[in-house]
Amino acid sequence: MNVRLNSPRALAAALVAAGVIGAVGAGAYTSAIAVGTPAAAPAAAAPLVTMPDFSTITSRDGPAVVNISVTGTTKTSMEGMAGIDPDDPMFEFFRRFGGQFGQRGPQRDVPVRGQGSGFIVSPDGIIMTNAHVVKDANEVTVKLTDRREFRAKVLGSDAKTDIAVLKIDAKSLPTLTLGNTKDLKVGEWVLAIGSPFGFENTVTAGVVSAKGRSLPDDSYVPFIQTDVAVNPGNSGGPLLNTRGEVVGINSQIYSRSGGYQGVSFAIPIDVAVQVKDQIVATGKASHARLGVAVQEVNQAFADSFKLDKPEGALVSNVEKGGPAEQAGLRSGDVIRKVDGEPIVASGDLPALIGQKKPGSRITLDVWRQGERHEISARLGDAGEKIATVARNDAGAGNGKLGLALRPLQPQERREAHLEAGLLIEDAGGPAALAGVQPGDVLLAINGTPAKSVEQVREVAAKAEKSVALLIQRDGDRIFVPVRLG
Repeated sequence: MNVRLNSPRALAAALVAAGVIGAVGAGAYTSAIAVGTPAAAPAAAAPLVTMPDFSTITSRDGPAVVNISVTGTTKTSMEGMAGIDPDDPMFEFFRRFGGQFGQRGPQRDVPVRGQGSGFIVSPDGIIMTNAHVVKDANEVTVKLTDRREFRAKVLGSDAKTDIAVLKIDAKSLPTLTLGNTKDLKVGEWVLAIGSPFGFENTVTAGVVSAKGRSLPDDSYVPFIQTDVAVNPGNSGGPLLNTRGEVVGINSQIYSRSGGYQGVSFAIPIDVAVQVKDQIVATGKASHARLGVAVQEVNQAFADSFKLDKPEGALVSNVEKGGPAEQAGLRSGDVIRKVDGEPIVASGDLPALIGQKKPGSRITLDVWRQGERHEISARLGDAGEKIATVARNDAGAGNGKLGLALRPLQPQERREAHLEAGLLIEDAGGPAALAGVQPGDVLLAINGTPAKSVEQVREVAAKAEKSVALLIQRDGDRIFVPVRLG
């Protein structure tokens, strides 16, 4: 039978019906005929993406995760709390706010209870957890997944990194394998096991959201940020990768309600292991210090100091007699590397320094007045004095500098413990918008000491986009960026 095929689509359909080509081939052939070109090869299929097998990790590693319960006492001095049962819901209200309604009475010890998580790292009963889980605890109880319970001894804790090490009297216990945070990638799947709200061995999963996060009150720890569901009670539990290796210790959550809101933080296991080894060996952990206060380098500071990009730690104050002063560091220096490790955010500096040993020598890559310098420093002990991160939430405006200045009087210099400086009598325009206040003392502008009003005027006149003012307020020093018109 003769069939007239008056279209490419009809021809392809006939070939499929005859079994000459398959349906996929027909589609390719039809397209080829339509454009008048030979049939193209089918596109390569995307690689199959499979979810990690969380059940295998949980069954294998879950028995090494423990529940920790603590009891302790806290002191209260509220007369109105006498006779209120500590377990009564109103007890916490009166403990916190009772002082607003009545007079304070004699102090009394009130029992407190708490829960957290931990994990076993040695078959003979060494357990890692958070320091805040066992803080002020009189008794610590560890419960295993096989329902056995042990009284635990706190071998030591380190508030600076929030790490604590416990010991229970047991042998042949299951343990977790410790991984390497440096190999952890943003976007990688991770798993948390813990006891949120007391629900033991709860498993939650998510991905690594970021690494090296610096939090305001924890400058010694470059946190791992995840979206794993972590709630009160998860503290001290392990964060595991898809190979079942511990890459972090769940420590904090960011929350407006007190519960999980998609942002949680874990202490890198590399940091935790350093602290754990010191505690097991000596009962305590030590950290190094440089003796500086630093703040973030924003775009205005980068323009002022002629940096190619806003990175590094801006030194706002150098501790008298500290390691930094002995090494020759100055206010206005921008620390860009420590032993070759780049400092991107200001919080990277104390995190790197805190992990080193007191007395060790480091090499700093410093940007000073438009030039690169290498400075060698011998670190001190953070137990003597803690280095701080200065905070500056000031904004910046446009226009002229807007400062009324005068030299400090001899008595004012003595009271402020300063050798030189200019008193800011009035602040307006961009300086006021940037947060400069009357009564502040101007110490330097763009790294140049403020010795006279004329000198400040000359430096400001040469500035293109912004200037960095080093001011002293209430004994503290901080840089303030002022953007020019």
